[in-house]
Amino acid sequence: MPEKSINTLVAIVESTHNSVSIANEPGPESTLLASTATAPWLLFNRRQRRMLLLVLFLVATSNFFDKNVISILLEPIKQDFHVTDTMLGLLSGFCFAAFYAIAGVPVARWADCGNRRTVITTALVVWSAMTSLCGLAQSFWQLALARVGVGAGESGAIPPAHSLIADYFAPETRATALAILTSAGTAGSLLGVGLGGYIAATLGWRAAFLFAGVPGIALAVLARCTLAEPRLQLGFPGTRAPTESLRETLARLKLKRSYLYALTGCILYTFVFQGGLLFVPSFLVRVLHVPLKSVSVMYGGVVATASVVGTLGGGWIADRLGKRDVGWLARIPTITCIAAAPVYILALSGNDFPMFLMLVFIGQLLLASGLPAILAAIHAVCGTRRRAMAIAIMYFTATLVGSGFGPLVTGAISDGLGQIYGAESLRSSLIIVVAILLVAGASFYKCAGAMTHDLED
Repeated sequence: MPEKSINTLVAIVESTHNSVSIANEPGPESTLLASTATAPWLLFNRRQRRMLLLVLFLVATSNFFDKNVISILLEPIKQDFHVTDTMLGLLSGFCFAAFYAIAGVPVARWADCGNRRTVITTALVVWSAMTSLCGLAQSFWQLALARVGVGAGESGAIPPAHSLIADYFAPETRATALAILTSAGTAGSLLGVGLGGYIAATLGWRAAFLFAGVPGIALAVLARCTLAEPRLQLGFPGTRAPTESLRETLARLKLKRSYLYALTGCILYTFVFQGGLLFVPSFLVRVLHVPLKSVSVMYGGVVATASVVGTLGGGWIADRLGKRDVGWLARIPTITCIAAAPVYILALSGNDFPMFLMLVFIGQLLLASGLPAILAAIHAVCGTRRRAMAIAIMYFTATLVGSGFGPLVTGAISDGLGQIYGAESLRSSLIIVVAILLVAGASFYKCAGAMTHDLED
């Protein structure tokens, strides 16, 4: 997405919050440092925030591109290596998610105490290199090992980016800023399904991995040269001593019921959204007999459009309703999850591809619109000192359980039903998994009721 588009999006962020830069602040330098220590967004003017958000958007896009490109490559990989759906679920889910979670906690601790710019750029180099190695794999297990490396590298991207966003933007504009960052997931998925599918159909699946991985190295250089670390500008020498131990951080988060309910809801949401639905391209090719190019262009385009509109619209709504009542930050995903479940079930029950696309657009719009709100809810209750860790725990547990076991369980159910339903077993498996969205909605509802008590700056 070009900078002009990002500028337009960020203008929404700024419309309700007239930020003041340090250059315009009256008073001595000590007063400025004291104020920016608690409000670091005062360090940056509007133009700087736009550029910083643009760079984080590009980094997150690369993250999701490299993560999701495998979804459109499952069928070619299955045919090349002659593996089962369960093995595909292991490859696309657990191999990535397990090491994403294992590496995530120490990386998040580093981000909470150190230079987040360094964390992000180092991680970007690692996952880009490992994605490229996926394209060089000559066996299934070589490919699985490379995906392990992708997972370990990508653990250093999103939590530090969230932490920086919280320093770049004031709380009353944060949901929209997070929505813009989150929409990078759509851009990355579009590149993965659209560009990745096209390259796989024309040059082979190995070429798709290479096209996904190589540009990330150049992006790492851009991120290193342009991202700002507010801790350095406030006088911290690259790191700062943590104000509480890891055990204390985990204990404080455990006491917040709203955080635990949000965590549960996000795990279930991810189990469906980034787990089970990873098999939708395979469903379209195998069950509805849609050509791979049509899946990559038409399905990818519909999902991308719905995700962008839903994510940005959801962030805008969350900022406005959240000002009136912070509980809306959890009520919004409650409504969207419960409404999306029957829409997806209806889409998966039919055989008409155009009708499927129309229903998926609605379902994707609903699911995407709830995510910025729940992320803002977590930021509202977790506290500044443990922000990266709180987001990291959410992403890592959701990735391990949701993205890790979601594809594995979906594939295993499909294999288990295969002797009875044949190719139709994948349809039944997806419908069973999508119903979990109803439970996710119930968890977000419980989160809304506990938020007021747990609020912390």
